[in-house]
Amino acid sequence: MLPSGKKVFRVAYRFGGKQKDYTIGPYPAVSLSMKVGYARVSTEDQSNEMQIAALKGAGCQMIFEESASGAQRDRPKLQDALQYVREGDVLVVWKMDLLARSLRTLIETVELLGERDISFISLTEDINTTTAGGKLVFHVFGALAEYERALIGERTRSGLANAKAKGIRLGRPTAMTGNQIEMAKKLKSAGGHSMQAIADQLGVSRSTLYRFVMRPQPESIQIAKMVGS
Repeated sequence: MLPSGKKVFRVAYRFGGKQKDYTIGPYPAVSLSMKVGYARVSTEDQSNEMQIAALKGAGCQMIFEESASGAQRDRPKLQDALQYVREGDVLVVWKMDLLARSLRTLIETVELLGERDISFISLTEDINTTTAGGKLVFHVFGALAEYERALIGERTRSGLANAKAKGIRLGRPTAMTGNQIEMAKKLKSAGGHSMQAIADQLGVSRSTLYRFVMRPQPESIQIAKMVGS
């Protein structure tokens, strides 16, 4: 029994990313939100001391450190950090490109965090989604990224249309040119050459040679139809 006059309350402690409640009174649990930092260097030879100092200065109580290139998709420490943060927490990085290599990936990651009610801070760019102004700036980034994707798609479609109009063949180049196909047919008809020898001479694989030489060409199909009619 607690001494009279003493305030009683209920608090929640977190161990290993999980929250555990300890009830010592009738009051609601107090939310213990925290800042979680993520630091990354590209190689083990590089030092992340400056990042760590900045993250600690920003009030990060937990910091996940990683040595991995930004091009790597598999970054286990980043995944650990994303799994560790919970509702009300703030994920903090020194620079935005440490979290994601492209703007599109960065926006998608921050949006997923926002859906879990987790904020994001980038110290160097002064991006802070815990504030209304920070959210606005990040939404502008998102709009610019969407606009960039739309422009790329429009330029691609326009380029393809112009190429078709000029008679440029699109897609992968053929494995054998018309001259090579004719040469292969002549060598095959002459006899004395195996398909492997012909393929070696033309610099293609035997399966490619079979595919182009043995299959009927459009002209031969048309001739066959005319003869049949």
